[in-house]
Amino acid sequence: MTDDFPSLRDQKPSDQLVAEVVDLFASEPRMPRLRVALIGTYTPRRCGIATFTCDIREKLAAFVPDIDVDVYALDQKDSGLAYEDHVRTIEADSAQAYARAARLINESGADVVWLQHEFGIFGGPDGDMVRELVDGVAAPLLITFHTVLAEPSAGQRAVTQHLLERASKVMVMSRHGADLLTSTYKARPEIVEIIEHGAPDRPFGGEEGAKARMGLDGKQVLTTFGLLGPGKGLEQVIEALPAIIARHPQVVYRILGATHPVLLARDGESYREGLIARAQELGVAQHIVWENRFLDTDELLDQLEACDIYITPYPNLGQSTSGTLSYAVALGKAVVSTPYVHARELLADGVGCLIDTNAPDAIAQAVNALLDNPKALMATKLRAYQRGRQTIWPQFAKAGAALVRETMAPSPKPASPQMVPGLSAVFAMSDATGMLQHAVGIVPDRRHGYCLDDNARALMLMNVSTSLSESERMRWSICYAAFVQYAWNPDKGRFRNFMNFDRTWCETEGSEDSNGRALWALGHTVEHSPLPDIKAWALDLFDTVLEGIEPLQSPRAMGFAALGSLALMRAGHRHGGARDMVIDSCNMLAHLLDKTRRPDWAWFEAVLGYDNPRLCQVLIEAGHLLGEKNWLAIGLETLDWISRCQTGIQGHFRPIGSESFGRQGTWQPFDQQPLEAQAAIEAAHSAFVATGEKGWTDQALQVYQWFFGANDRGVVLADIATGRCRDGVTPRGRNENSGAESILAFQLGHHSLSRLLRRLQPPQFTQAVVSTASQTPIKGINLGQTVARPVAQSAAYS
Repeated sequence: MTDDFPSLRDQKPSDQLVAEVVDLFASEPRMPRLRVALIGTYTPRRCGIATFTCDIREKLAAFVPDIDVDVYALDQKDSGLAYEDHVRTIEADSAQAYARAARLINESGADVVWLQHEFGIFGGPDGDMVRELVDGVAAPLLITFHTVLAEPSAGQRAVTQHLLERASKVMVMSRHGADLLTSTYKARPEIVEIIEHGAPDRPFGGEEGAKARMGLDGKQVLTTFGLLGPGKGLEQVIEALPAIIARHPQVVYRILGATHPVLLARDGESYREGLIARAQELGVAQHIVWENRFLDTDELLDQLEACDIYITPYPNLGQSTSGTLSYAVALGKAVVSTPYVHARELLADGVGCLIDTNAPDAIAQAVNALLDNPKALMATKLRAYQRGRQTIWPQFAKAGAALVRETMAPSPKPASPQMVPGLSAVFAMSDATGMLQHAVGIVPDRRHGYCLDDNARALMLMNVSTSLSESERMRWSICYAAFVQYAWNPDKGRFRNFMNFDRTWCETEGSEDSNGRALWALGHTVEHSPLPDIKAWALDLFDTVLEGIEPLQSPRAMGFAALGSLALMRAGHRHGGARDMVIDSCNMLAHLLDKTRRPDWAWFEAVLGYDNPRLCQVLIEAGHLLGEKNWLAIGLETLDWISRCQTGIQGHFRPIGSESFGRQGTWQPFDQQPLEAQAAIEAAHSAFVATGEKGWTDQALQVYQWFFGANDRGVVLADIATGRCRDGVTPRGRNENSGAESILAFQLGHHSLSRLLRRLQPPQFTQAVVSTASQTPIKGINLGQTVARPVAQSAAYS
């Protein structure tokens, strides 16, 4: 045999090949340990995906020891399956179970979530309950699509596209599957990777020994393996057997596998019984051996060792993956197969023999041609074995580990808060009317015009920016103040909010929140603006508005207005209306907390919304200024609670995602918006002023690094040179748009943190920056040994 096939002598022994792969991993630069949350069906459940999921865990453990794998197994209620202790189960038909699993994964500190997808293993129509899971996980998502349908139903398409929208990386096992994802489902090509199904590694040419152990000496063995059902096409092989046996009477056809559990529950063994009856009619029953049971992997491999020709007569040509086909090729078996997707790719270039579907004659012809010519049969086996070296488990593990590392978020590259951001991005979004709302990329989008919210924030930035000349500060303060002035509608007792690009208003009165924020900006201007004329204007308009405004009801709107009132009071203005606004707001918040408080829920509402820390900030500032210890205590308690909610297990800031707003009982990690980071920084600033506790400074520093990659996707949002900030963190990375709210949130958050750090005495400031570089709970942060210049303390809040 070796004289006819000299290349066989060049095949490396199995243990040598494995050792070389392990040595290769060892020789590469040492990587940090990673934690992967692996989701799919799992053994002892009897299905191909369960076996594959188990293989992923076992092979990574064997060949990539620096990756820890946590298993989350999809299971049916009351299945009775006994899983290993390390396996957590998810009840497939329970939306609550998916939400719990997402929370557990987030709390585990997983670096990557690796999901095995097949429509039938998840609950809901077309398995749409998987959305509850993928929407709730914070770590980057890697999805293996085991099936990619060329002609999906509307529901199947919707589920697939939703998964693609959440995925950082996608793995498929065939080129055809990758092409379908990019063409039919419009997946981004850069996220799609092809890794062929893994396969075992055994020495070549073990047939005779295996036949002897199984009592098959002298037999020519054909084999098909898998859960039985009409989709396997076994009837086609049985129909072909008479023509095969007529020429090769020593042929035995071994059918390995139990009937599919779903089919068994519905129809019993009627499919198998029909095949047996047909074999008896054709007179070939004595040439068929039925192994009517589920074989574990080791026994399956032993059974496959005895095979000469492996047959996969599947009628479904869209099947993109067959684990058993991968196994057969890796073991060096001649394969006769219908041309389904996986077979076309794996058996190309003479690796196997492709035949038409539903064609018993073609099966007989292909099998007989191989058995008639032992030399051709051996050459086919050798080509299969050589092809299989590309898919053996060490190679799969290496490729899988590389894909996991590509999926995980990159390490952050933090910036020092002492670097003052430029203002070119602010002015690029502004014109003579005010600041435009939105952008497409970095280009202002005039279709959406302007809003009061952003111009109020822009005015606040002009009050505190340290990089403006006096003339620039005056010019832009007047511009944004004029917008606020024009927005006031005394006829309605409300500010208007949205304005078209042609300066026509879209409404006669804006949202309560925009009205509260306008009052806040006015109070902030009175306290912070270095321009006396602008301060006087703001105080006058504050008086006018407070006298004429319709009462606010929303907790956040009242909170915003109260923050403006507190600023006015700190500026030395005794203002009864402002004081009343503060008292009403704080009493309302204290009452709300009493109503909604639970042992695990120290919050004012049954749901979480946007700008959450502002509610705490109001109570902290009011309690500190007015000497109301109860308000201060409530504010600090709730700020501590929301801060813990918004901190990932790795220590980085994870703001409540916008998909959570109004969602009761739980919250989602995306989309993460810069506004939330600004609110967290400024509330921490207020807490430090009130308590002097340095932990709040550390908290603010930690949140600030979210802008520079210390986030769930490792993406940098802010640019110090221009002062630009992208619109947030999405499951796919960063939102490339850079609108006014995001730019201003970064700018104002930066200036608040900068003023907070200047409050510390110089030695403390230096120590704060250095200790944050080495001891912050955010992994990987190193702010460097920057030494602060002495700066006089200020009594003002941000």
